[in-house]
This record gives sequence, C-alpha cells and structure tokens, in this order.
Amino acid sequence: MLDANLTEQLKGHLTKVTRPIELVASLDDSPKSLELWDLLTEIAALSDNVAAVRDKDAGAQRRPSFSINRVGTDVSVGFAGIPMGHEFTSLVLALLQVGGHPPAVSEVTAEAIEQLEGEYHFVTYMSLSCQNCPDVVQALNAMSVLNSNISHVAVDGAVFPDEVERQKVMAVPTVLLNGETFGQGRMTVDEIVAKLDTGAVTREADRIDALEPLDVLVVGGGPAGASASIYAARKGIATGVVAERFGGQVLDTMSIENLISVPSTEGPKLAAALEAHVAEYEVDVMHNQRATRLTPATESGGLATVELASGATLQARTVVLSTGASWRLMGVPGEQEYRNRGVAFCPHCDGPLYKGKRVAVIGGGNSGAEAAIDLAGMVSEVTLIEFDDVLRADEVLQAKLASLANLAVITGARTTEVLGDDTSVTGLNYEDRATGELHRVELEGIFVQIGLVPNTGWLKGTVELSPRGEVVIDDRNATSVPGVFAAGDCTTVPYKQIVIALGAGSTAALSAFDHLIRTPLVVESGSVGDDTRSAGAEVAEPVAEPVMA
Repeated sequence: MLDANLTEQLKGHLTKVTRPIELVASLDDSPKSLELWDLLTEIAALSDNVAAVRDKDAGAQRRPSFSINRVGTDVSVGFAGIPMGHEFTSLVLALLQVGGHPPAVSEVTAEAIEQLEGEYHFVTYMSLSCQNCPDVVQALNAMSVLNSNISHVAVDGAVFPDEVERQKVMAVPTVLLNGETFGQGRMTVDEIVAKLDTGAVTREADRIDALEPLDVLVVGGGPAGASASIYAARKGIATGVVAERFGGQVLDTMSIENLISVPSTEGPKLAAALEAHVAEYEVDVMHNQRATRLTPATESGGLATVELASGATLQARTVVLSTGASWRLMGVPGEQEYRNRGVAFCPHCDGPLYKGKRVAVIGGGNSGAEAAIDLAGMVSEVTLIEFDDVLRADEVLQAKLASLANLAVITGARTTEVLGDDTSVTGLNYEDRATGELHRVELEGIFVQIGLVPNTGWLKGTVELSPRGEVVIDDRNATSVPGVFAAGDCTTVPYKQIVIALGAGSTAALSAFDHLIRTPLVVESGSVGDDTRSAGAEVAEPVAEPVMA
C-alpha cells in the first residue's frame, strides 16, 4: 500500500506516538477489506506503540472500516473505507492525536471543546478526491480526541454508495450530528465549535470590540490578504485580519502549477502555508468574521470603522480590502433550493457521488470544459451547456470534448430553471436563444462553472466600484476613499491570478504604511498635547528589513 518514501515519512511521524493505540478493523471478504488490512498491518509494523487487530463484533455497521483507539481509554477516531488520497493526512494526524500528540488548535478553542456538554455523534461523508473534506474530518477528529462526549466516523462515499443514497448525500463533505444534517462544505474547527456553543460567537465579538484601534485592518484572508498582513506586520505596526475563511478561493483550487518557484501544489496546502506564514508575525487573525459595513474616517488621520456580522466593530487608521470573489450563480428558479442537493460547483469534490448518473455542466469556458472532461470519466452522460454560440474554452480542451462519446455540447442555450422532486435535482430547462424554443434535460446533477463575482456588495456607496462590482484602484492600490486600499480578485486588476494577488497585497500594505507616515494623526478631543501629530509618533519604529528584490 505504501511506497518506500511514504513508509519512511510515516515511520518518522509515528515516533510522536507516546500512548499505545490499536487499529481495530471491521472486515469482510471483499478486496477493499483485504486492502485495508494490508494498510493497517503496514502501519502497525512501523511503531511498537501501534497494533492492528480484527474486530470480533459480527454486527459492525460498515465493512471495511476501522477505529483508532487509545488503549485503556475511550479516546477513539473512526474511518469507514481506506483513507488515502487527500485523507491520508487525516489518517496520520488521527494516529498521532489518539497516540497522545496534542491537536493543533488554540488553547481557547481546546478549552471550549473540552467544556461542551451532551453527546455528539458525528458522521462525515467525504470523497478521497475532495479538497474541502480533510479540514472537516481533521477538525472533528481533533474534537473527538479532546472530548470523550464527541465521536466521529469519516465515511468514504465511494465505498458505501448505498448508504450515501439512503442518506441522500449529494455533496461532500456532508456532516450528520446524531443522525441529522449538521452542515455541508468546508468547516473549520472554530466554525463547528461556534455552531455547538453559541456563546463562543458572543465571546469572540466581545474580544474584538475591546481591541485598540489598529494601524492596518485587512479584510479578507486569501493570498492578497495574507500578503498584505505580512508586509504590514513587518513594518512594526498594529495589524489585524478579519476573514470568513482563511485561504479564500484558493481552498477550492485543485491544482496550482503556475505559482513561480513552486512547480506544483494544491490549494489547501498553499492556504495552510499562507496562514502559517502570517502566524510568524504579530497579526491578530479573526476567523469566521464577515464584514458588513465600512465607514471611512470622517477626516484625514481619523479612524475608519468596519462592522462585522457578529455584531463586533473594529477601528483602524487604514483598511486593505481583499475580500476576493465567489462562485457566480445562474440566478434561475430552483438553483438555491437544490444547492448541495444536485446543484454543485466542484467536480473534483462532488463528482464521485454522481458515478453512473447523468449530469450537466453550465459554462463553456476553460473551467466548464475541464469540469466536463473530468466528470465524463465518472458519470454515464455529460451535457455541456454554453450561453454563447461558440465555446470559449481553449482549442485543446474543445478537441478533448469532441473525443468523448458520453459528452454532448449545446451552445446558444440559456438555462431557465432547475427541476427537482423536492429532494434532489431531476433535470433542467433551457431556452434555445436562436429560436426561443424550450427544452428539458433529464439528469441528476448540475455543475455550475460560469465564473466568479467579487465579494463587494457590502461596499456599495462607500468606495467606487466598476460596473462589474470590482473595487476601482490606482497603481498604488488606493481606492476612491483616502486611507482605504484594495487588492486581489475583488479589484479591477485585469488578471485574477494567485501570484498577482500576492503582489497586489504587498503593494496595498506598503501604500497603507506610506499613507500612515505621511498623514497627521488626529487626537481625540480632550487629549493632552497638540490637536494633531505625525503618524510616526504613534507607530513603532519600522523593523529593520533585509533588502528585497
């Protein structure tokens, strides 16, 4: 199961296992069970603290499956299937954490998990090709290690298709809590804890409210936001980041092969690296926070205010907007109603759930063509529907589309409605734009691939936006409002690329710093001293930096 390189790496990791653990397998005579037992025995052979045993309970619910148990305790983590692919990291972390290595969560989060009362039995349905699934699996595994009232089993939907069908799982990850749907899509451990402990939201809002005004507040945690926060923090000034999810759209990117000096990586890995780099500096990162309103400073040198959905407010002398973009929706009846119940956006994540079924891909650009090609290898039929009269995808992709026997292309078509049976998608209607004739396509899944829309709705009436809703910026990433800068996919920058967002974030932060040192700081009425003073009197002396190209 494991090649020599992976075996050597895993052996090194298992030296961190300090408590004896057992890998308890529930197996049958299937090839998958034999494969799983081979994997477990290989792992057990790498550490004296790990043993592989067969479960003698003939009534086990899922086969093949296994649990990782801390000997002599009720600490346990479960997997149904063989956690390879994107979930291999989840397996390694579970081995270490059940084996005594502490989960990588903050002290505040760990304490909140330990204090949760009641019984919480989680089941996560995932696929091995899903990039969003490991975050959820690892978060719930860590919680089950920290609190014996919490249990978790990660189920590979491809291995248990009947169970997936019975539970009506149409998107991964899908999480059940005590038999009821708890959530879908990527969730961090803090987001999960906040849903279980509503007081956590209030406590964090109170903490944020009590913060002193920042020199630079970055709104958004994608590549542009991460870069901006690092460049600002390196200047020795008070820096904070508010983000709904750190990493942004990068978390949904399957493969990244054009980030200069990094020949190949995956979105979640890059997002984790960005967050780890930010953590090297004194940056207050406020997770799971959505900005709802920006009030610019009333006078030069004053404080801007950012209001959050949690009820908290933040003040800062400068603001960097890096809110990125979100999937563009079709905007037709039935789309929202059947989202995650047949309407999906990630073919890599959710494609395996549609094995042998009929699906449509909406959009004929490169993303749509790539999605259709990917899905054609898993599903029975793919129908690619494009609004324009011709496809916009590269010629090489169009040639590949034409070569696939189970793929049909319809151009000049406008999707008008998503159809369903109140449970899941059953088809769609589209209009032939040339004749006005309506057509129906019977299918079980729809993958929307029609581009992105900037996350700037909350900024309308505050900063200048383009007709496409992008924040208008100049060559220094300044917006129409003094002291407010912007970077990344939410702006008018012509090319939406990770490497460009990284550079734009640094430009925005450097421009914000330049604004600070050139703008007199307004002192609150009643303060001792002059009415204004230079920004240099309020900010720390810039940290000495190496000369950078």
